[in-house]
Amino acid sequence: MSDQDEDLKAELERLRAENEALKNQKKEGLRLQVSQKGAVSLYGIRRFPVTFYADEWDLILGQTDEIRTFIKENDGQLKRK
Repeated sequence: MSDQDEDLKAELERLRAENEALKNQKKEGLRLQVSQKGAVSLYGIRRFPVTFYADEWDLILGQTDEIRTFIKENDGQLKRK
């Protein structure tokens, strides 16, 4: 077997291992990313990201207590996944 064949086999094995590692990564979990337009995108909740600009996130996060209270008060009407 030539050196080139051995190099190709080694590269193939490396790529297979890398592919397997990527497949085994936990698909759940949240991650943040800056969008092309400079907004903050939250991945991992739905099929598509939830995206708001930083000032919108600040507004939402500033209402955390009110949102939690609303959810508790309306829990009987809300569905959960």
